[in-house]
Amino acid sequence: MLAGMTDSPELASARQFAALDLGSNSFHMVVAREGENRLLTVVDRLKESVRLGAGLNEEGQLEKDVQERALACLRTFGERVAGLPRNQVRAVGTNTLRKTKDALEFLKKAEEAFGHPIEVISGREEARLIFRGVIRDVDSPGRMLVIDIGGGSTELIIGEASEPTHLDSLYMGCVSYSRRFFPGGEITQEGMERAITAARRELQSVVRAYRKSGWDEAVGSSGTINA
Repeated sequence: MLAGMTDSPELASARQFAALDLGSNSFHMVVAREGENRLLTVVDRLKESVRLGAGLNEEGQLEKDVQERALACLRTFGERVAGLPRNQVRAVGTNTLRKTKDALEFLKKAEEAFGHPIEVISGREEARLIFRGVIRDVDSPGRMLVIDIGGGSTELIIGEASEPTHLDSLYMGCVSYSRRFFPGGEITQEGMERAITAARRELQSVVRAYRKSGWDEAVGSSGTINA
């Protein structure tokens, strides 16, 4: 039996919702049950390190072995939400699926494996959703800076209360920078200096506006920051 499932008739009859993030580093799905006053309680979490971004070749196409790994993961996740209506499941793809040239072909196979539609969202929409998730768990007294380092991109958000005022998605992430500056997993002084320089250049487009806006608290989300 999968984690979070129950034989209780009352709980089994409650509506469940699922959210799936097809990230450049890992695929992560959360299943929540609707309770009183429409409050959601997480009943299941599934996560697998697919490293989709590592399978993007120089031609901008996904390598076959990475596609097969991703599809196998989606079949497993799809079994968990097989009985849920489509309007209670949302699956989104992020940076790697925004970049790959064969996205439509892969998405067709991915939706068949998962059993539900998969939407590729923009970087700004990804940033907005990250902020909405963070404010549910963080009680910030004022203006908050949120940083999410993903496999292929980094999202930066400044928001106050429940409203974001700055939303940006930058092309730097743990998988893309590892491949670019630390091939074979070897960390060198030269590679580190090049990575820092590249990150500073990427941040140039937003750093002035963010410093001018300012923030009272900085919050990091995602597996990379936790690690």
